[in-house]
Amino acid sequence: MIHRTAIVEDGARVAPDVEIGPYSLIGPDVEIGAGCRIGPHVVITGTTRLGRNNRIFQFASIGEEPQDKKFGGESSALEIGDNNTIREAVTINRGTADGGGMTRIGHANWIMAYCHIAHDCQVGSHIVMANGATLAGHVIVGDHVIFAGYSGAHQFCRIGDHAFLGMYGGVSQDVPAYVMVSGQPPRPRGVNSEGLKRRGFSSEQVRNIREAYRLIYRSGKSREEALAELEQRRPDQPELALMIDTARASTRGLLR
Repeated sequence: MIHRTAIVEDGARVAPDVEIGPYSLIGPDVEIGAGCRIGPHVVITGTTRLGRNNRIFQFASIGEEPQDKKFGGESSALEIGDNNTIREAVTINRGTADGGGMTRIGHANWIMAYCHIAHDCQVGSHIVMANGATLAGHVIVGDHVIFAGYSGAHQFCRIGDHAFLGMYGGVSQDVPAYVMVSGQPPRPRGVNSEGLKRRGFSSEQVRNIREAYRLIYRSGKSREEALAELEQRRPDQPELALMIDTARASTRGLLR
C-alpha cells in the first residue's frame, strides 16, 4: 500500500492498511491511523498525528514548522481527527509555545485546495473551507462553520458554531455562532438559517436565533445589555446558548 518511491522515515507509525502515493514523505514523528489515504507528493512532518480514514490529496504540506518569526524550534505538534478530506496544496502548520504548542483539527472536515490553517488554530468538526480560505494563527473555529472561497480570519479571532463567511470575507473580529458574514468589507448579514434547517433546527429554533441576532446587532443595546437579556431566555431557548457563549468569549470584539 506504500509506493516504492515514497519515503517513510524510521520511527513513523503507520497503520498497516494506509495508502501512501508516489514521492510522498512521512517524517519520523508522524502517526497515521487506519484507513488513511495519502496521495502523491505529500509531505507530513513534525510531531503530527492523523486519526482514521483521512484522505490527503497531492502536494499538501501537513505538520510543517509554523510561519511565525518567534518560533525557535521548540517542540510542538499537530493533531488531526478522523474522516477529514484535505485537498490539493493545503498547508497546515503545527503549534508554537506561545499558543500551547498544538494545532488541532476535528473530524469530518472538508478542506479544499490551497487552504491554509496556521499555527495554534483550534478547528472543530464538520467545517467546510472552500478554495483558498485561510486561518491566521491562534484562530478558534466551532463546528459546522462554512468558509466560502478566499475567506478567512485574522489571528486570535473566534468563529462560532454554524457561522458562515461569504466569499472574500476576511474578518478581523469575532463572529458569534449562527451569524452569516458577507460583503466588502465583510459585515454581519443575518443568521445562517438555511444551514441550520439542513442540520435539523426547527422553525421555532431558527426564529428564536433570529430574534437573538436582532437584539445583539439591531436593537442599539450594548453587547452586555443584549447578552443579559438573552440569558433570561436561555432556560426556555437552549439553542441560544451557543450564541451567548461565543459572544461572551469574544476578546477582539464582535464584527459589526
